[in-house]
Amino acid sequence: MFELIFVLIFVATLLVTGITFMTVLAATGVALLVMLVLGMIGVVFKLLPWLIVIAIGVWFFKNFVHSSSQRRY
Repeated sequence: MFELIFVLIFVATLLVTGITFMTVLAATGVALLVMLVLGMIGVVFKLLPWLIVIAIGVWFFKNFVHSSSQRRY
């Protein structure tokens, strides 16, 4: 949501200062692209601890739980 507010304020500032419409569209596209990439990186960092926990859980299941259930004596 913060990214959308930033882009709207950015576009309004460009329009008020008298920059041409094509330049405003180009700057808006670049700003949206940058905010999209930074937002995705932020989500990855936010989910990183959970991804590590899931990876450890899968590793533990494959190495200890699943391998011991296949041994039939």
